[in-house]
Amino acid sequence: MFAHYPQQPHGGKLVNRVLTGRERDEELARAKELPMIVVDLEAVITIEMITTGVLSPNEGFMNESDYKSVLQNGRLSNGLIWPVPLSFAPIGKRNQEVIQSLAVGDEVALADETKEPVAILKIEDIFAYDKEERARHLFGTNDRNHPGVDSIYRRMGEYALGGPLKLLRRAHWGPFEKLRMEPKDTWRLFYEEKKFRSVAGFITGANPLHRGHEYIHRNALEEIDGLLLQPLVEMAKREYTRHEFRMLAYRSVLETYYPKERAILSPLRVTYIFAGPREAVLHALIMKNYGCTHALIGRDHAGIGDYYDKYASHSIFDEFTPEEMGIDIRLFHEVFYCLRCDSLATVQTCRHDDSLRINISGTNIREMLRHGILPPKEIVRPESARIAMQGIQPKGVDENRQSISPVGKIIKGTFPFYLERTRLGGPKRDVPLKPEELNIRDLEAVVMDVRHNADRVYRDVFDEFSSIGDTNRDLHPEWRKQARDAMRSQQKMVVEDLEEKVKQAPAVASDEFMYQDKEEAQRELAAAKKILDEIPSTLRNEDLEYRTWNPLPYARYRGSDEPAKKKESVKP
Repeated sequence: MFAHYPQQPHGGKLVNRVLTGRERDEELARAKELPMIVVDLEAVITIEMITTGVLSPNEGFMNESDYKSVLQNGRLSNGLIWPVPLSFAPIGKRNQEVIQSLAVGDEVALADETKEPVAILKIEDIFAYDKEERARHLFGTNDRNHPGVDSIYRRMGEYALGGPLKLLRRAHWGPFEKLRMEPKDTWRLFYEEKKFRSVAGFITGANPLHRGHEYIHRNALEEIDGLLLQPLVEMAKREYTRHEFRMLAYRSVLETYYPKERAILSPLRVTYIFAGPREAVLHALIMKNYGCTHALIGRDHAGIGDYYDKYASHSIFDEFTPEEMGIDIRLFHEVFYCLRCDSLATVQTCRHDDSLRINISGTNIREMLRHGILPPKEIVRPESARIAMQGIQPKGVDENRQSISPVGKIIKGTFPFYLERTRLGGPKRDVPLKPEELNIRDLEAVVMDVRHNADRVYRDVFDEFSSIGDTNRDLHPEWRKQARDAMRSQQKMVVEDLEEKVKQAPAVASDEFMYQDKEEAQRELAAAKKILDEIPSTLRNEDLEYRTWNPLPYARYRGSDEPAKKKESVKP
């Protein structure tokens, strides 16, 4: 079915292990007679991803050979790129007893917390694994403060079960159910219904949609037919913006600013892995399995804290050839708002330094919302921020009922000019501010400064250019011309009086504390004349006729050198 599509699933096969109809009914009844392992919601989500083809070509949980190959080399044992092991190692005393009773070739029912079967796993391998080795290879650290490492020790048992899965029952996605699309749905939508020739995928996590995301999306839409936006809806720590509100924020912005028929929003139900660059590769392959021809990867994609270099999610793709990835990877540098350019930009497109930037950090945006402050419109659309704020209550406040996240970190990251300058475009501070000494009042002050003045830098520059450059002076208001005329007239009056004063001033003053001598009066007059020269003259249309030196009659301008000829009358 994919032969005539511009994309292919990873490994050439879109997995579908979802049972339907009579077969499902029969297997569901049989599952209730099998040994049972109870799994949590994160495992249920992973089972759905495997069986619906999101993680193609995997048909189940990995055996030991694939597990070790992926962990150590980022590839399946057959050499196909796969960055993250899909392993199943349930915890719990009762589950451990069930595992000890199983053997290769057995089947086991996997049930959710209601004890109702979700899937059947046919066991092809049972193996022990080294948790420390898993953490080191997958996350690059054994630090338990890393949430992915902590998850290994908190959520994984001692033995892993490998083998293919059959899905019996999908989990209901609540408010996202109406937006749910599986790979089989998107392939049909992109290439059968919309007749796209190319689609760019974009996966994003715990933060609301901001202008940095939008910059990437709009760049892609200039050359690519469709855009698939997949905010992750997952088990997330309470500090993050709740996914229901993130989805609503996305919908509000898309409905207002994006091309309706080309931007498609569909949640991606996954579990957080926190695997940094490896997870960036996984997301690219997921986009490929959804039918995308291009994957959009931003700065620090899937990063966590300072565990990975902020561009590690870019450099990891150097390890693979475009042919074996099978999807066009588009890498984007960090996006910021440049006050002088008056636009969003990256270091690839803008020459201006931090003093003219408002940086875009999803984490800092989230923390501003937690402080109850809508970030500047230059970095977050108000349609996004207003809704996202409702899903990010403080959840941890100090004695003043303020969010306890360090304000100085937000200011240093997003508004770097504030540490060095008194205001936007203002003078340098005598002593730079220290981020650790800043408080909520500093955040309020810098946000208000940006709200009022972010667009003034470029606007003021433009006003200066237009005040001299416009040859059509009708564009300039009469009150401005009147003000300049008044200033020049008043300063001429000052000069005329001082000229009289110079004529009358004595060579030597009789009392230097009360009177001026001629030399001082002349210096005073020279200053007044210089001020007069510095006052811009009032430019009117007739004053600028000299700027047009080659006017031509309209007919000549159109290229006709011959005078118009009268049409000869034609006799009947």
